[in-house]
Amino acid sequence: MKKLIAGLLTATALTAAAPVLAADIIVVAHGQANDPFWSVVKNGVEKAAKDTGANVEFRSPETFDMVAMSQMIDAAANQSPDGIVVSIPDADALGPSIQRAVAAGIPVISMNSGSDVSKSLGALLHVGQDEESAGRAAGEKLAEMGGKKGICINQEVGNVALDLRCKGFAAGFGGETSVLPTSNDPTEIEAKVRAALEADPGIDTVMALGAGTAGEPAVAAVKSIGKSGAIRVATFDLSASFLESVKAGDAAFAIDQQQFLQGYLPVAFLSLYADYGLMPGGNVPSGPNLITADKAGQVVELSAQGIR
Repeated sequence: MKKLIAGLLTATALTAAAPVLAADIIVVAHGQANDPFWSVVKNGVEKAAKDTGANVEFRSPETFDMVAMSQMIDAAANQSPDGIVVSIPDADALGPSIQRAVAAGIPVISMNSGSDVSKSLGALLHVGQDEESAGRAAGEKLAEMGGKKGICINQEVGNVALDLRCKGFAAGFGGETSVLPTSNDPTEIEAKVRAALEADPGIDTVMALGAGTAGEPAVAAVKSIGKSGAIRVATFDLSASFLESVKAGDAAFAIDQQQFLQGYLPVAFLSLYADYGLMPGGNVPSGPNLITADKAGQVVELSAQGIR
């Protein structure tokens, strides 16, 4: 009898100590994982999956395509996962799909873009930065550095988050500004920036909205016309190459929104929510943080590692 009781107690203890079933989480982003910025987001997603033991899938359309993305959100919801993480560059296009997922009882967290609409669509919270405020801070800093006339490169026309960045930049800068629409092809961006600078010698400031896609080509365009340092180039987000340019004085600064956290935290939060019902009580601001020459050297290595 003692052996039987001992066996039952051991079995009960093992059952009680059994791990919680791994959460199933699907991330649907508007940016591709081969984009330097989004590869860091994906690194954050993968690190959170490893740390929490969650089963996580990262999905994104092949190009900036809101129809395809909304279909991906619907497909994710149809799988009834324990949670969905989604970026919201266009609330009008993606809102109905997000609301359907929420109505189906699936916890949703938004990240990167959509801080202004996340709550209204039913998301539990948003992890990211306020894009217009970040753009304003950048514009104010560039004006403080002496800028009078600037251009804002928009490499994803139709992405509301990028529109807000340019809007904030114009408001903070105070001087004359215009938007330079491009594709996300770095070669095209370099050519268009060089053409704009050659056409208007009065332009002394270039605001890029992505380091790898637009910031680096903008630095190259300025160098190609021999005006490194004379024309200030700043960018949203980080890349090792752009940070080296900041360190060398060929660029003004980069805005770090810490996109690794934008990938990591929503997965970690949804995993904790699935296991224990735990969730922060509000949005989590991951940025902005201006990386100027005095800070650039500190983060170059981490950027090269895909963390910053």
